[in-house]
Amino acid sequence: MDHGLFGPRSVTWRIMGEPIMLIGGFRALLMQGLHPRAMRGVVQNSALVDPDEAWARFVRTSEFVRVRTYGSLAEVERAGARVRRIHASLTAFDPDTGERFRLDDPAALRWVHVGEVDSYLSVARRAGVPLSDADADRFVAEWRRAAEVVGLRGDDVPGSVAEMRDYIEEQRPGLYFVPEASHPIRLAFNAPLPLRLAPIRAAMPLITALSLASLPRWARRLYGLPATPLGDLWARATLMALHRGIGLVPAPVRYSPDARRARELMAA
Repeated sequence: MDHGLFGPRSVTWRIMGEPIMLIGGFRALLMQGLHPRAMRGVVQNSALVDPDEAWARFVRTSEFVRVRTYGSLAEVERAGARVRRIHASLTAFDPDTGERFRLDDPAALRWVHVGEVDSYLSVARRAGVPLSDADADRFVAEWRRAAEVVGLRGDDVPGSVAEMRDYIEEQRPGLYFVPEASHPIRLAFNAPLPLRLAPIRAAMPLITALSLASLPRWARRLYGLPATPLGDLWARATLMALHRGIGLVPAPVRYSPDARRARELMAA
């Protein structure tokens, strides 16, 4: 049977269906925002302040993540081809070098990939999702397949937690928050959501605060925020409490249809 990139024996299926991964997704966007070219590629090609466009982009991104995680190989390839085609057709300007660059710039794509993997794994472990060190390494290795979907070579991205940490440390000197981008805290208090989703807007400040607090301290400093051990403790305690609270919700309500199907296959 075609289970796509991962399948029922993967660590990815164990992690990605958990609702707490919403925080991981927002954290991934914040990590992406610290790579100048990755962020400028978004800023110069997205109407971030347009509610209709912002929501449409969020829906497209969420659908891509869903298909990449649970879709068949054919579905994943179609989604990946669309993303690769879009990235290859768009450019942005880098004022630091005076150059235009394509959005499929490998260095930027690699950072976005690693920021996503690191975010999902970090949030899952701090929230209390049961994962051994070997599981964590398997998760990072499994996501080499996801890197190939967007046009990277699997061998060009980290294959273990240690490799991922080394890569992040190597990139840190070139990371900063570009001044022309809207600060995520301001966006959280004025989330560009459609009118029908106005109730979610009230939760956005908490989601954003928790996503920011779950970042490494050096990343919080780049966003101009306090970076103390107390913030780390608050993030861990809040993630664990939220994950446990969500766990009291019956599974048919707690999990998405794809996650429920994945859980059934894993149990079988």
